[in-house]
Amino acid sequence: MDTVVPGLVDTLLRHRDELHRVLTQVATAQAATDEHFRSLRALAGAPWEVLRNAPRRLGRLATFLPSNNLLYSYVLFGVIPSLYTDEVRIRPSARVAPAAMAVHEILGPHVSGLGGGHVLMEPVSQRRFLADCARSDAVVFTGQPDNGRTIASQLSGDALLLTFGSGPNPLVIGPEADTDAVCRTVLAARLYNSGQDCLCTDIVFVHRSLAREVVPRLAAALAEIGVGDRRDPATRVAPLVYPDAVQEAAAFLTAHREFTVHGGRVDLARQVVEPTLLHLPWQDAFHPPEFFSPVVLTMEYDDPEQITRWLHSTEESARGMYVSVFGEPALAGRTRIATSVVCEERVTFDVEDGNRPFGGYGPLAGSVHRHGTATGRPLLLSAEAGTGAPR
Repeated sequence: MDTVVPGLVDTLLRHRDELHRVLTQVATAQAATDEHFRSLRALAGAPWEVLRNAPRRLGRLATFLPSNNLLYSYVLFGVIPSLYTDEVRIRPSARVAPAAMAVHEILGPHVSGLGGGHVLMEPVSQRRFLADCARSDAVVFTGQPDNGRTIASQLSGDALLLTFGSGPNPLVIGPEADTDAVCRTVLAARLYNSGQDCLCTDIVFVHRSLAREVVPRLAAALAEIGVGDRRDPATRVAPLVYPDAVQEAAAFLTAHREFTVHGGRVDLARQVVEPTLLHLPWQDAFHPPEFFSPVVLTMEYDDPEQITRWLHSTEESARGMYVSVFGEPALAGRTRIATSVVCEERVTFDVEDGNRPFGGYGPLAGSVHRHGTATGRPLLLSAEAGTGAPR
């Protein structure tokens, strides 16, 4: 550990430009830079993480790499686990396999060369990779919950499966919020990598007393944001990487055209979704999709009990990750509301830490599977594989 981790940190620093060129194939330059720093921080914290959790030695780990945050995910689900695993087998997402393979080709040889476990990445079919999963001590899956359940059904009873999903990560702008600061925060949380991140905020609840101030501010700020080349460090919004995200955004914007405050245009051929703002009246039964695009959706509320009730709904209890609360005294001082972890005066990107459990308690947002049972809770592989974890 004393030599492996410093060597890997040095490798990330020496190959920074090369990694940046790879990452900007699928991410904006701003997001790629942030991802590099987060990867360095996670690596630097790995010795503390492993010492604190004392994971048992794993023979094999099988990892489904997500289609975004390629470097950071490679570090979290490949490099750090290699410190206590003999062999890590990674299947890249077919959507971004060339970029993921390029990251592995840069870093993979250094992991084993410095003394970590062997890390192997192959762009194989899901069926073939499932065979690897069946022979593994632990599996990390990032994707649709239904697919996660399919994988769980094919593993042995004592195998450990972690499924990482997503949630709407609502943000609350209460009556005591600093409107200047919180509007900047909303845009930062929604437009990270053009909105293509599971930590992005999919709905913003605005107290009625501030709606007439906040909504025009957000619209004016979005009007100043153009769509540019993702390799340009000044670009906040670029053409999207996933055609289905463009199509789903287009369908949602068409269905909710009457609520559009700014933007709303979509160019399917160029895979561009214009930075867009929609403002909706309160609807108890409304549950936003995961946009994965630069769509800011606000909804007015009168009473914080509306938000509490919404978070306790069947739909949101299932996919609860985080809820960010700004200037709403009635929701302050809590650690959880239903299955969502409360981030007080902070957003998801502020609290996310690669060396600590990730997410909330909603089973669709993230769950651990073992012995035929699934439990929704914040996840960290080293903690679940720890000597004190349930077997």
